[in-house]
Amino acid sequence: MTDSKSWEPLRRELDRWQAAGRVARFWLRDDDAIEPTPDLETLLASTGDNAVPLTLAVIPGLTGEALASRLAEEAGVSVAVHGWSHRNHAGPERKKQELGAERPAEIVLGELGDGFRLLHGLYPARFLPVLVPPWNRIDAALIPALPDLGFAGLSVYGRAKQGGPIPLLNTHVDIIDWHGTRGGRAEEELVAELVVELSDRFAGSDEPIGVLAHHLVHDAAAWDFLSALFAVTSHPAVRWLPASALLER
Repeated sequence: MTDSKSWEPLRRELDRWQAAGRVARFWLRDDDAIEPTPDLETLLASTGDNAVPLTLAVIPGLTGEALASRLAEEAGVSVAVHGWSHRNHAGPERKKQELGAERPAEIVLGELGDGFRLLHGLYPARFLPVLVPPWNRIDAALIPALPDLGFAGLSVYGRAKQGGPIPLLNTHVDIIDWHGTRGGRAEEELVAELVVELSDRFAGSDEPIGVLAHHLVHDAAAWDFLSALFAVTSHPAVRWLPASALLER
């Protein structure tokens, strides 16, 4: 709940921003969308009710008209390219990766081009020319070829390194405990991470703060956190922005 003491550090930080006449930019990315589900409906209702723009990373090789029809009237939703099939091609001793060096680059890039064209056709009004690599991993040798495929941005996880061949629009706070419960992480931990990110921006970084969700695996803790986050960040020092606006900078 938003009256919990665990949210006080975030409130204090946002009040500091307001007192300084500053505004923090936030954006929301949710990965692995394929089709309409009850969990997706919960996410759409929550973001819609709170006027929070949503970027859905959709898996091209597993999606189709059903999701496109459902999102057709969702003005606050944009669709990014989430690899091709979200299939792991790395060896058993390596971290999972679809867009790695295990396969010839022309095959990997060919799939990404197919995914770009497929989602562009399905979502003419919602399409965002941004690649979201599955598991947030991509072989560095592939990145210079992305603009030639039509991509205008790349979104992975962690602080963005500037000066590369394509703009980065990264996420920084993942609400899921992937190495433990595989549900929502502890509220106190997430609030602390948000405060660290805000403190970094206050000190001079201009990078938007990206929050990462995965609606298909949300438990009650994850949904409660998002609901509380949207309430606390309904604050004069916060702007939730669409990814398209952040890429235009």
